[in-house]
Amino acid sequence: MILFYAIAVNLKLHFHKTGLGPHILLAFHGIGQEGSSCYQPFTDALSDYYTIYAFDLFFHGKNIDNPSELITKDLWRGIIQNFLKSEHIQRFDVAGFSMGGRFALATLEAFTDQIDKAFLMAPDGISEHPLYALASRFPPTRHLFGWFMRNPQSFLQTARLLSKTGMINTSLYRFTENMINTPQKRYMIYHSWVAFRQLRFNIPQLYQAIQSHHIDLFLFIGKYDKLLKAKHVTSLSRLLPANRYILLQSGHVQIVEKVAAYCAAILK
Repeated sequence: MILFYAIAVNLKLHFHKTGLGPHILLAFHGIGQEGSSCYQPFTDALSDYYTIYAFDLFFHGKNIDNPSELITKDLWRGIIQNFLKSEHIQRFDVAGFSMGGRFALATLEAFTDQIDKAFLMAPDGISEHPLYALASRFPPTRHLFGWFMRNPQSFLQTARLLSKTGMINTSLYRFTENMINTPQKRYMIYHSWVAFRQLRFNIPQLYQAIQSHHIDLFLFIGKYDKLLKAKHVTSLSRLLPANRYILLQSGHVQIVEKVAAYCAAILK
């Protein structure tokens, strides 16, 4: 079932509601995905435990045509507040995969007093790659990034050079090549990188708030993940108990399925 709601600035977020469980899960997908397909493994494994709201994030899925807004923490807080009110939700859990990690972290930061569990899967937002900062934070380099998205062969030549020099690994280059092979994908990548740039977090401060509200936080990393490695999450992983930082036998794309199976084992 696909639903949506709107806020005063006319932004709409679509979500896919599945499951009949008594617990609520808000789930945020990775770049180039949509909520329903990304979180199908959770629906398959946990539909009797969770009612799952798998959102299509900005510039993705049913939300691809949203205006190009800067997504701030205050704006996100307002969106989730309106959603919780409209769905009559008081307490809930959160899941975020890859890019969706930024939105899971923003939700954790804004609603620590209403969240019971959080599942971060190869999450973006704990650290920031220098190339992302360069492409998104400064007007001249944002303009250059936009030019590259309109001229993808030049972008790929640059990415290939960075791969050869070791600044990005081969897997990331191949992922990038696949992600920009259509105009729609390039639109999605550019606007996501630029619009989400203010979703940044003080991880030690956020974790302190998580602890004070007794949120059960799980961090999952794939052993064979070349896109987001263990070193990218050390600011959080070093704070967690050993049994809450889980290294799975997985690459990047497969980790949601692995985590769904893990959660099914521990939650039932």
